[in-house]
Parts: sequence; structure tokens; C-alpha cells
Amino acid sequence: MTRVRVIVDNDFSADPDDLVQLAHQALSPSAELRLVIGSHLRPDDGFDASPTQAANAAVIARDLLARCGRRDVPVLAGAETALQGGEPHDTEAARAIIAEAQRDDTDAPLFYCAGAGLTDLASALLLEPAIASRITLIWIGGGEYPHAVPPPGADPIEYNLAIDVPAAGTVFDQPELEIWQVPRDAYRRALMSFAEIETRIRPHGALGAHLADALMSVDAMTRRYGIDIGETYVLGDSPLVLLSTLQSSFQPAPSSSTFRDLPRPTIGADGQYGARPASDPAAGSVVRVWESVDVRLMFDDFVAKLALCAQGRAIPASTESSLTHHAVLR
Repeated sequence: MTRVRVIVDNDFSADPDDLVQLAHQALSPSAELRLVIGSHLRPDDGFDASPTQAANAAVIARDLLARCGRRDVPVLAGAETALQGGEPHDTEAARAIIAEAQRDDTDAPLFYCAGAGLTDLASALLLEPAIASRITLIWIGGGEYPHAVPPPGADPIEYNLAIDVPAAGTVFDQPELEIWQVPRDAYRRALMSFAEIETRIRPHGALGAHLADALMSVDAMTRRYGIDIGETYVLGDSPLVLLSTLQSSFQPAPSSSTFRDLPRPTIGADGQYGARPASDPAAGSVVRVWESVDVRLMFDDFVAKLALCAQGRAIPASTESSLTHHAVLR
């Protein structure tokens, strides 16, 4: 039995932490992976400065899913540009989001797991506002709230938020949409050392080697520009799997991570949070801000699933499952 449904939306042509997240999600049998959307970056992004970032992301996502033995999952390219003038992008991806949210043949909750900008979700909500009450957004993005401290030399607008600030504002303005946010101070806790990547990820079959190569390539790339990123890498998109899929057995919830519910802020054109006036339709809404994530469960589960998959063994779940759906291509 499926516990949850998941839509993954990520900028797969950029930081390869999203490949770890997608592989982990694809290997998790209790969540039904309904759709993957490849999304765009900022036009000047150093990982991919092309005008086809979303299309490139979709190609990379399809390749990664094939390596996980998951050719059953639809992958679509999202919009190639941010929102302009409050108008949605009427794309196949936006329409697919709407269609999944409108399903009435399942009671499984729908989590929209976004590790990049929010262009495609914002477009879907603008095209069909009624779907807001049928989705829980888990978003890796946004700057620190007043109770947290930004990192040294922090960019004034957090990376994922900067991809499409108007889209984030549009999404936060939907009072019926449940939002779970993992802001910068929380997702930066998801650290794995390069030594761990070499000894815990690389040894596990072709998929493990592929993921380790992708992560290690960033260190090599930055060194070419005289930048030393040290001994650790932030796998900041992995909380998407932790919070949506690795929930407690009874009374399901992400019970090993901590949060606080805060008044839902506005997001201004400058990327900063603001207070809502009492007349704002979303004035009574909250945002669930995750403060700490269970890194032990998140990473140990991922490594264990990689190991089982590489060995051709079944990945345990609450239902019958076999690696016919989760086999790494060799």
C-alpha cells in the first residue's frame, strides 16, 4: 500500500545533491513517485548557463532514474524562465501537477518536494487555485528566520529563492496550501564528508559510483577556480525524502526532526520576509519551518538502500516489494 504520493521538482543540471535526493526517493518503496520535473536555474548560473536548463535537467533526471531501474516514472521539463508580471507558464509540467492534485481515486497525501525554484508549482496554482488544499509543499529554500543566524558571508537572497522570487511569493500567498520549509540554516546541516562519500556511497554498485563521481566533480570544478570547499558537501535536498517518506510507523509524521510553526510571511521582490497585514487572505496561515533534520536516519537509510539495491536484494517496506522495480542497471 502506498503511504504517500510524491512529485519531485528539482534543478538537476546544477548542484548534484539533487541526484542523491532523487535516487533516494526512487529507491523508497512506500512512496509512489508520480512525477519528476526538471526545473530552470537563474540565467547566469555557473552550473548551467544555457537557455535550456529545464530541458537539460529533465534529461539528467531520466538518466538517473534509468540507473535506478525506474523507467516507469514520468519526467517533464518545466518552464525555462521565471514568472513575469504574475502570469503563469501554461506548460505540460504545470498541467501534470494539476492533474495529479485533482485525482479522486486515492487517499494517499500528495507531497510536492521542491529542491529549487518554485516556478512550476506557482504556475499550476495560478492556473488552478483549487489544488492548493490538496498539496503539501516541502521546499528546500529561503533565508533564515529571525531565530536563526545566516552563515558567514551569506548571499542576501538564498540560492533557491533567487531562482524565482516572484514564484515563491505567489506560492506563499496561497492560504490553503500547506507549506513545510527547510530554510538555509536547516538544510546546511545535511553534511556528508568526502571521505564518507568515497567509503559509504561509491562502493555500492554502478549507481553508487555514478553518484560519488557527480559529487566529487564539484570539488574538482571549484579547485580549477582556486576555491577549496574543504572536506564536506551539503546534501541539502535530501530532507525532501526524510520529511515526506521516512515518517514514523504509527501516526505517521517526520517525528525525528524538529520544527516551529510561524506566521506565514510575504516574500518581497528583494527576497526578504515581511509581515502580512490583517486584511491579507493568508494572514492567518502558518509556515512549518524545519529547524533540525534527522541526518542519521536520512543518510543511513540512503546508504542501506544503495547497498541492498547493489546486492539485488529486496528493499524492506510495509508492503511486498522486490527489486524488479528498484534494480540498478548494470
